[in-house]
Parts: sequence; structure tokens; C-alpha cells
Amino acid sequence: MKRILGILAAVAAVSAPIWVILESREGRYSSYASQPETAAPQQPAGASFTYNFDSDAVGAMPAKFHSARTGKGAEGKWAVLADPTAPSKPKVVAQTSTDTTDYRFPLLIADEGNFKDLELSVRFKAVSGEVDRAGGLVFRLKDANNYYVVRANALEDNYRLYHVVAGNRRQFAGANFKVTSGEWHELRVECVGNKIICYYDGAKKIEATDDTFKDPGKVGLWTKADSVTYFDDLKVTAR
Repeated sequence: MKRILGILAAVAAVSAPIWVILESREGRYSSYASQPETAAPQQPAGASFTYNFDSDAVGAMPAKFHSARTGKGAEGKWAVLADPTAPSKPKVVAQTSTDTTDYRFPLLIADEGNFKDLELSVRFKAVSGEVDRAGGLVFRLKDANNYYVVRANALEDNYRLYHVVAGNRRQFAGANFKVTSGEWHELRVECVGNKIICYYDGAKKIEATDDTFKDPGKVGLWTKADSVTYFDDLKVTAR
């Protein structure tokens, strides 16, 4: 009996760290304590902001934004780049870090306002990535560990809607279809009350309800792991 108990104890000791690692990969643990967001005014219905990054200096962070990160790994590297294929020429903003940490989500957060009900859109191009090749929109963001995100992934060929709570990402809706790399696509989300509708290239792909985040928050851009992704024409309108 003592021998059996000893074997069981050894198995438990080995299993515990493996379970923690697996749980961490699924997003149950985050090593990053986010900083509080600076205050921003809640925008009234009809207020609209458009960012095409064309007045920003190449190589610099875009004005009126700051970077952050959910999860682990290196900070993201966001910079304005020239791209002759840009939907609104000549510049885009890009996340260029190729850190392969799986549970790593670089964010670029707009500082000008908080939005509750909104319409939010962006053009994005998935350029490269071996772990992931994704781009997304964040909204009702409280801080870098608490927000909604809808994202498209060109390696997985899917479109997913998540809430991120205390750094832990949980999918609650999604759709599967071809997402091509090296081409520009549009992501768009409408969020009114607890109803969220997500579009891809103008076609409605996701419709869901969720009550996780009811208060106004900031908006921004999102990538994952080693995704090198370009963005242009970010637009948000309060409803």
C-alpha cells in the first residue's frame, strides 16, 4: 500500500506542472500585469475618428496611440511604414516583431476616446508568421488584460470573437472560411448593448450576444505571436 501511495504521489508531482503549462497555453494564466489606461472622454453618438497614418513619420509610432501587450513574450513593435499597396496611400501601421511566444498579443490602443456602442472597422493585410498570421480589432477595452477582440487568422482560415478577462482569452463565437495572406481585407464590428455583429469584407460572419463588458472603453488593433500584420484606415464611430 505504501508503495502504491508513493507512486501516486510521484505521478501527481509530475502532472501538476504539466497541467499548469497546458492551462497557461489555453490562456488561464497571464504573466503580464497591465498598466491602467489613461483617462479618455466618452464619445457621444455620432462622434467619429479616422486614422490613415499618412501624416505620421515612417519608422515612428503613430500619434495618438500607445502600445501594450496581453500575455507573455516581448513587447510588440509598432511602426508606420510606406506601402505602395496601402488602401489609402502611402502609409500603413504595422506590427513587425516576430517573437514566437504563442500566448502573446501585441496591442495598439487609440487614446482619443472611450466608446460604448460603436461601429469599428479597419483594413488589414496578413504579411507573415509561422506560429500565427492574424490581425484583429479590440473594443470596450478597459486595459491590456480586459477587452473584446475579433480577429481573422490566415493560417487557421477562421474568424473568431473573444472576450479577454484578466488576461485570459475565451472564444464565444466564430466562423470558418478562407483568409488569404498578402492581400488587403476589411474587418468591421458593430457593438450595441450586448449584441455584437462582425463582418469580413462586407459580409456578416458572426452575430452574438455577451455581457462581459458593459461599460465604454478604448479601441485599437491586435495581433498574435509572430504575426507581421499591416493595418490601414482604422475608423470608429460612436452610436
